[in-house]
Order: sequence, then structure tokens, then C-alpha cells
Amino acid sequence: MGILIAVEGMDGSGKSTQADLLYHWLRSKGLPVHHTEWNSSPSVKKATKVGKDSRRLLPRTFHLIHAADFADRWSRQIEPVLEVGGIVICDRYIFTAMARDGAREVPRDVIEASYSFAREPDLTLYFDVPVEVGLERILKGRPELKYYEAGMDMQWTYDPLESYKILQTKIKGIYDTLADDGRLLRIDSTGGVSEIQKRVRKALAEKLDFSGIEPIYPADRLAEQYRGSRLEWLDDMTEVIDDDD
Repeated sequence: MGILIAVEGMDGSGKSTQADLLYHWLRSKGLPVHHTEWNSSPSVKKATKVGKDSRRLLPRTFHLIHAADFADRWSRQIEPVLEVGGIVICDRYIFTAMARDGAREVPRDVIEASYSFAREPDLTLYFDVPVEVGLERILKGRPELKYYEAGMDMQWTYDPLESYKILQTKIKGIYDTLADDGRLLRIDSTGGVSEIQKRVRKALAEKLDFSGIEPIYPADRLAEQYRGSRLEWLDDMTEVIDDDD
């Protein structure tokens, strides 16, 4: 039935970098692995952008549009790979909805019901950092916070930095509870990238058994690499076309 690995964490936790490194590490071993990201369904992504740009997304709307995105990726990307015995790495899973939507006061039972079709991952890694560390990492890459990223839609305060801290503190509290309940495996995400990746690989070795996953034959691996490069080229061209519209 394949192996499902999810990575979770606050903004600036480094989870996306670690998920990407994990993907390439497993690929280097010849294992069939697919990597998918939150809010990346072509069918939903444009609608999400319109809602964000117009600042018309209420918490329940945000919740439903992300659930639609996940449902599309589940049926097209995640479930098919698992059914043929592959590995799927999800950069954010249903726990992101629990944390982000829960922080915006969407009830847990509503969130659980919206994502009830999705199975529990075989392993969910929670990259844990203090809120201040995450904020520092975010601001290193760009000078200011985005509207929804900062939680300005909740009108807790007019100060984006203060609003961000309030939102991320709420999100972290929910993640910590999920970890305490045993649904997430906490990974210390402070320190260097290579140091954190060592912790990730150690956790996989202790928690997962890949012996039942059939490796990709070398010839098929080359074909898949070629196909992947072509798809990346097409995606780049699509983004250029979209930007011109």
C-alpha cells in the first residue's frame, strides 16, 4: 500500500528544505517517491490567488478552498502512488489545516470531517522551532510579511509583526498538542540544515521499514528523470504564460 510521509511545521521551520532533501535522498536509493506540496493543485491554485489578492477569504472559505486543493491532489497524486506501492512525501498534510484553521477558530470536528477521506500518514515529522526563530528566518528572505501569512485577516492587531506572533503562537500550540497526542513526531529544527537532515534520516530508520518498497529499475529511473525534467520545463512555461495574462 506504499508509505506516506508528511512534514509539518510553522513558517520558517525549514520543513520544505528538509522535505526536498529527503525526497532526493530516497530517489538516490532508487526508490519510487513522489513529492507534493500544500496549495499546489492547478485546479484550485488560481482561485486561491484571486481570493488572497482581493483579501476576501474568510476563515471558513480558506478552510474549504485548501480542503478542495488537498482533495484534488489526493485523488490525482497521492493515492495513485500509494496504491502501486510507492512513497509519497507531503510538504504539509491535514495537520496544517488543523493548525492554521484551528488558530483561526474553525472547529476541530469541522476540519476532521473535511479531510476524513485521507488516511493517517505512516510518519509525520513536525519540525519544531520557537516562533521568534521562524520569524527571523522568514524576514531574512523578504522584507515584509504577507497579509494572510501575518494573520491580519483576524484583526487581532494592526501591527503585522505582532499579528504574526499571535497567529504562529496559536499554530504552534496546536502542533504541540498533536505531537503530545502521538500524531506527530517532533524534530528539533534548530541548527544547521545537514544536522537537521541527520535527525530526519535517523527518525525514518527507526520508524519505517522500506524493505517492502520495490526499487525502480535503472532504465525506468532514467526515463522518469527525463519525464520529470520535461514536466518541470512545461510548468515553468505555464507560469510564464499565466504571468502574462
